[in-house]
Amino acid sequence: MVFNSLTFLLFFALVLALHHLPLSWTWKKGQLLLASYLFYAAWNPPFTLLLLLSTVTDFHCAAAIHQSRSSTGRRFWLLVSLGLNLGLLAIFKYGSFLLENWTLLLAQFGIDFTPLAPDIILPVGISFYTFQSLSYTLDVYRRQLKPWPSFLDFAMFVSFFPQLVAGPIVRAAEFLPQCVLPRRANPCQFSWGVTLLILGLVQKVILADLLLAPLSDRVFAAAFQAGWADAWIGTLAFSGQIFFDFNGYSTCAIGTALCLGFVLPDNFRAPYGAIGFRDFWQRWHISLSSWLRDYLYIPLGGRSSRRGRTLVNLMLTMLIGGLWHGAAWSFVFWGGLHGLYLLVEHLLSPSFQASALSRSSLVRSSLALLTYGLLCLTWVFFRAEGFSAAWQLLLAMVSFQPATLISAGEICQVLTLSLCLLAFHWYRRQRSFEEVFASFPWQGRALLIVLSLLALLVSSGDDRAFIYFQF
Repeated sequence: MVFNSLTFLLFFALVLALHHLPLSWTWKKGQLLLASYLFYAAWNPPFTLLLLLSTVTDFHCAAAIHQSRSSTGRRFWLLVSLGLNLGLLAIFKYGSFLLENWTLLLAQFGIDFTPLAPDIILPVGISFYTFQSLSYTLDVYRRQLKPWPSFLDFAMFVSFFPQLVAGPIVRAAEFLPQCVLPRRANPCQFSWGVTLLILGLVQKVILADLLLAPLSDRVFAAAFQAGWADAWIGTLAFSGQIFFDFNGYSTCAIGTALCLGFVLPDNFRAPYGAIGFRDFWQRWHISLSSWLRDYLYIPLGGRSSRRGRTLVNLMLTMLIGGLWHGAAWSFVFWGGLHGLYLLVEHLLSPSFQASALSRSSLVRSSLALLTYGLLCLTWVFFRAEGFSAAWQLLLAMVSFQPATLISAGEICQVLTLSLCLLAFHWYRRQRSFEEVFASFPWQGRALLIVLSLLALLVSSGDDRAFIYFQF
């Protein structure tokens, strides 16, 4: 069940109706929990057992950690939680990848090993809810959070349907306190929630799927035939597509939750207006980047007094972040490329910050464009069907081959959308989306919503799942 479907709209209307019945708060939370499991079961019902297993394990492991009097006992229960969650993730997400690479490794030593092809289906959203549930156990272990007494609340925290399958990855300290008292959106919250849902769908259905996805798909599917304009326009199209797709989902999730009275954190803050890659990762997929910072980078040693150790910590965090996105070496390389950018930035930033150039608007805007250009190069490895296709597209970018895959009109379409996206992100670097939206007169806001609804009603295109469902 996806947000951009009639099934979800009917489902959500029923959830809202039940949520406003004059029932006790406990019953309403039970209804939301049931709705969340039904929402997840719409993809593959048996995988709800994995979700339940992770929930039960982490709830009881956190309680055992808190009750343990010895450090050995605390570590044991933490390892149980880590072992089960990461074990399930390894089997379902990385099982085939690990087996394939083990076979290739044996072949290097002359050992012919032909295993049975594993028939493993990737549970949708497993990376998201695994990290979310694990953060609770880790916070209890680090004594930053006490075990939550209500299993119902915790189960709803892990499975809350608006953000279950593609984030934002919510922390227990942000969500669980909202479960104590009855939640019901006031008129202002409800109207803003509906607005976010509509605008999120426009980003997904119109901008990502209708205008950009067909172009990027065409170029990346025929990478070996691409000319220089094909390669650049296809990459720009994908950079816009993945933002509108993922930010569209996050916007829908935040809006849907707000209609029910729950507040979820922002997941994007104008990432294509970033100046440098440290700034980018503070704006892109914020819930994941902050998770990796708090539960991986800092425990590794973070910003160590030894520069070499800091650089190793940065690179290792980004490599694991790349692997989180998918079981393929191209994702690892994508993470490593981001790590390399961060290493160079870490080495150069002290000198730059001390110079007068750092305060120049022209220099800062130029650095933002450079950041975006380098970022687009990383998207090639993220999207391409393997390294050979990625390298071919990069070579095409510096070739003099004419465009053969896209028309002049499509080039203008992608360039226009890309320039508008960059300008909007630069404009709202220091502003929230809500502030920008509220700055327009009410007539303009109303017109935007009406036009958005009309566009959604008349649009026709592929019924595409959100890109990050595969992660």
